[in-house]
Amino acid sequence: MNAEQDDPVGAFVAGPRIRIAGRDGGPLAGLSFAAKDLFDVAGTATGGGNPDWPTGRPVATRHAWAVQTLLDAGATLVGKTITDEVSLGILGENSFDGTPLNPRAPGRVPGGSSSGSAAAVAAGLCDTALGTDTGGSVRVPSSFCGLHGIRPTHGCINLAGMMAQAPTSDTTGWFARDAGTFARVSAVLLGEPIAARRPRQLLVATDAFGFVDPAVADALRPMVERLGSLVGTVREELLAPQGLSVWARAQRTLQSSESWLTFQDWLDASNPRMAFSVARGLVQASAIPETDRVWAALMREEARARLRHLLGEDTILCLPTTPFAAPERGLPLSTLQPLRDRITCLCALGGLAGHPQVSLPGATTREGLPVGLSIVGPRGADALLIAVATEMERLT
Repeated sequence: MNAEQDDPVGAFVAGPRIRIAGRDGGPLAGLSFAAKDLFDVAGTATGGGNPDWPTGRPVATRHAWAVQTLLDAGATLVGKTITDEVSLGILGENSFDGTPLNPRAPGRVPGGSSSGSAAAVAAGLCDTALGTDTGGSVRVPSSFCGLHGIRPTHGCINLAGMMAQAPTSDTTGWFARDAGTFARVSAVLLGEPIAARRPRQLLVATDAFGFVDPAVADALRPMVERLGSLVGTVREELLAPQGLSVWARAQRTLQSSESWLTFQDWLDASNPRMAFSVARGLVQASAIPETDRVWAALMREEARARLRHLLGEDTILCLPTTPFAAPERGLPLSTLQPLRDRITCLCALGGLAGHPQVSLPGATTREGLPVGLSIVGPRGADALLIAVATEMERLT
């Protein structure tokens, strides 16, 4: 089978395909998975989506924790997937490695930076795939590609062997096409069973629904109604009283500042090749003043307090995962930046508050484009959200 037949959506990194069999008899036996090219796989270089990132770096001698955990559970690794350049992207376009096709929305971006992982799962090339989520990099491609995807509670997943970007926001996440596979994989990576359980109260984030394109709000309305019937008690609430754009500014400030600290020594020593948009973002990050970082840190505390107030025990909140369906590929930079900013307005709560968030598939716009509905729970309530995802699929 040639490469085009083996990878018709361009999800995997170029070169010989990695394949590592999982342990016999594990709970994930029979499942296949891919890993974003930010995760170490023993004996291979971690590419990071940039041609100069691996230069001078030793080849990994052990698997990343998440990769090893899935292998130990019986899943078989079938390749490494394309990422936005050093994970600094949200739409899934990579000037060096290429942009994976979106199997659910041909001609449109898959979402990033876990673009290849999402495309591979959506195309049926593997059952599940590892991604990372710092500012939305699992949640956004989940929405654009019509997948289940999770950003777990910050700090609950071991990040050993995963390339860093902004440590106070970085998480490992994963994708699946169906809730059954999603629950099986989640039980292994979270280290706890996914027991049948329902929350007692659903909060609907009215500011988030008011912020999105009308086509997205209309498409998600039946899903919100099903979710409400599942939970029982429904109440409307503002997610961000200070303003979604204020939360977005705080997250951009903190994430960009940390990204600059992560990459500055590499930039100084290597002067690597970079796409203009990525280089521009890092230059801008290097100039963020301390006063802005102090303000952003205070806003993070306000966001965390708000989520603690809203999400007591057995309460979840729902909001659109993205403000629009997948944009067209190849749009000019001047058009893309406002789109990125709007996405951050909905995704900022992940990095700011660190609560678990699951994007649920099941809605499409009138154009037939998938959009995701997110559910957010208290810190540590990851398994509850997975259980809700399972119940929601049964209701469709």
